[in-house]
Amino acid sequence: MYQILLVDDHPSVMEGTKMLLEQEGDLIVTLANTGDQALELAKEHPFDVMLIDLHMPGINGIDLAKKILTAVPEAIILTYTGYDFMNHFNLMIEAGIAGLVHKTSNKEQLVTAVRCALRGEVVLPLSLVRQMRRTTDHGFKDIKDTGTSSITGKEYKILKQIAGGKSNKEIAEQVIMSQRSLEYCLTNLFQKLNVKSRIEAVMKAKNLGLLSDSDFIKQS
Repeated sequence: MYQILLVDDHPSVMEGTKMLLEQEGDLIVTLANTGDQALELAKEHPFDVMLIDLHMPGINGIDLAKKILTAVPEAIILTYTGYDFMNHFNLMIEAGIAGLVHKTSNKEQLVTAVRCALRGEVVLPLSLVRQMRRTTDHGFKDIKDTGTSSITGKEYKILKQIAGGKSNKEIAEQVIMSQRSLEYCLTNLFQKLNVKSRIEAVMKAKNLGLLSDSDFIKQS
């Protein structure tokens, strides 16, 4: 029997996915609807595969995956999302996530993804592989123009620092680079997000699911 942890804040999605997986007979699904609950369960039980929703209140699936992998380095994690994930691809790979499963997947696709992960295989949707091939063939300009450029780990850290109300000087110190280098990074980041300011950048990042409410500075 294989133990699966499913992390999602939508009860209907969790129950439906649990039913599809457990119909296999050898998959047992445990549910968690918050990041904290998932982290505690991951520390206490040896799950074979974890399916984590990309967009959840309080913490996004990428940051949760990082926390789980810090506590349980051998964990096998799949991102489970109903949104476009091209903008998150670099972050997922850097975080150590083993693959992606779309919530529109049918039962066969879902079960196949889980079984591939159990065998230690990376799981990527064909649509993403095709997009990556176009990106390689046509270069940065086409990526930017189609709105599918991937945010790097460093850019993600910078976005979180901006959302937290940090100045350019403070951010440069935090990510260990000069202010001039940071300005170059910001220019590149603005081009990727098709925005013109720090505020527009973090709001666009929030709309894309890169940032959650908890990343933003709380006004007193």
